[in-house]
Amino acid sequence: MIKNVLIAGLFALLSVGAASAQRVAVVDIAGLLENMPEYAAAQKQLDDLSATWRAEINAEMDKIKGLYNKYQAELPLLNDDMKRKREDEITNKEKEVRDLQRARFGTDGAFAKREELVKPIQDKVYKAIDDYAKERGFDLILDKSSAAGVLFVSDGIDKTADIAKRIK
Repeated sequence: MIKNVLIAGLFALLSVGAASAQRVAVVDIAGLLENMPEYAAAQKQLDDLSATWRAEINAEMDKIKGLYNKYQAELPLLNDDMKRKREDEITNKEKEVRDLQRARFGTDGAFAKREELVKPIQDKVYKAIDDYAKERGFDLILDKSSAAGVLFVSDGIDKTADIAKRIK
């Protein structure tokens, strides 16, 4: 989304160019977020949750290794029916772990949790930027931390400090 805004902003700058004087500013959104205690707390919560989920998945993988090692050790003693049963058991456990990984780290897991925790903080930053732009008459504000399309930034148009004051 930010990339699209940047591209649209650059297009607007290039297309209107000399026809009218536009007020442009740059803000370091990543820097703003990194300096917000609530963002750091959300990141820590996500990291802790991910570590718990990884440990849970690793424990399940260890169980599968144990089942496989037991199967390998008993293989000479098993008839064809028992071999198939054990192989199916191992295959089913592997599928369960893959499903667990998708549930924990897919769009319904970590991504959804990240949205839940971080989106309100990002919205707060975007609202502060929006209010600032309207009050100060800026036509375009670019994100300096998103390198797509921003090749040079003059310190005079970097308004990160002003936005940081509004967030606090």
